[in-house]
Amino acid sequence: SKKGKMYYIPLIGSVLEGVGTIIDKTIIIKHKINYKNYVVYGFLALVLVMLPLIFFLWEIKPEAYSILNLLIFMSVVLFSILANILVFFSLKRENVTELEPIRLMQPLFTVLLAFIFSFFFVAYSAERNYSILILALIASAALIASHIRKHHLILNKYIIAALLGSLFFAVELVISKSILSYYSSLTFYFLRCLLIFLITAIIFHPSISSIKNKTKILMLASGIIWVIYRLILYYGYLTLGIVFTTILFILSPIFIFLFARIFLKEKILLRQIIASIIILACVVAAILLEI
Repeated sequence: SKKGKMYYIPLIGSVLEGVGTIIDKTIIIKHKINYKNYVVYGFLALVLVMLPLIFFLWEIKPEAYSILNLLIFMSVVLFSILANILVFFSLKRENVTELEPIRLMQPLFTVLLAFIFSFFFVAYSAERNYSILILALIASAALIASHIRKHHLILNKYIIAALLGSLFFAVELVISKSILSYYSSLTFYFLRCLLIFLITAIIFHPSISSIKNKTKILMLASGIIWVIYRLILYYGYLTLGIVFTTILFILSPIFIFLFARIFLKEKILLRQIIASIIILACVVAAILLEI
């Protein structure tokens, strides 16, 4: 089947997510970049990476201009901005490690939202696959459990902001599917990033002079990885469905563990190894069910 042949493409995406996350972590922690600057110039880097390609791959179908579809597109941009601002706010007080289990709830939110949407909207009817849903929920739960500690269960406004940020990122991804087919994936992502860059630049008034050249090069490298990652993610949503694509992308934290160990010399915990085995088993089972 088509699904059987193409599942390896999201697997490449999950490796890229691992690489991109490590580069971003390096930029924020080692290069000590202000997160406001990071959000704005991160989106500028994405726009600059796509700019040479957009002239060749620009495509918008007439359906994209309907009032409903324009409203959905604006909702995608709005939810993405809200998610970024909430995560930014949470990082003011909580360190990255504290927020990791909250951030990793995004796949769980994405899977559940896609499943709920399948009961109300025809465009999502293919998401109602109970076997894949159960595997995705087990993999998501294992992922969250691998990071949680007792002190993480204390809710404060910063943790709640991070939780809402993860939820809004999931909402953005799920509603994107309903209009993705009216654009080329590159056009959709370019317009999304361009609008987010312009709006966040107005909100945050960032300063570029404080960013070193080495950091700018790293941000562009990160931009290239995230553009390819998003195009693969959108491809997966359109051809394999949201739930199936998400379960393949849940593999990315395994690569993050490995890359963090190799490049950032972080320790891998036993619980992370156990979670990785459970996630791997769920992914293999999902692929076998779909072939």
